[in-house]
Amino acid sequence: MRVLVVEDEDLIRDVIVDILESHGHDVLEAESGERALELCAEASPDLVFTDVMLSGSLTGWDVAIKCRDSRPDVPVIYATGYAHTAPRPVSGSIMLQKPYRLERLLESIRLLTG
Repeated sequence: MRVLVVEDEDLIRDVIVDILESHGHDVLEAESGERALELCAEASPDLVFTDVMLSGSLTGWDVAIKCRDSRPDVPVIYATGYAHTAPRPVSGSIMLQKPYRLERLLESIRLLTG
């Protein structure tokens, strides 16, 4: 499965990418919402994993909405470290509260993709 990981913190992104690759996933990585949109257009990921708050002008919500413009059924896992970030009721998505266990991320992928 091709997973797009959108995370602006390098260390966190590196750990997530390593874990997903070690579980057999093809991983695309983006350090910004803008780069994530380029990768969505170029590579059509099977799942998007995005931090909600990103540096730059786009949020994780924006990334998911725009990626779903071309592929409405793509599942999305949102992550946030902000307690005041209210989850938006988006079908085919899961919200993870940081810090989350990597097992929870893998379980979320299984739940969304069968």
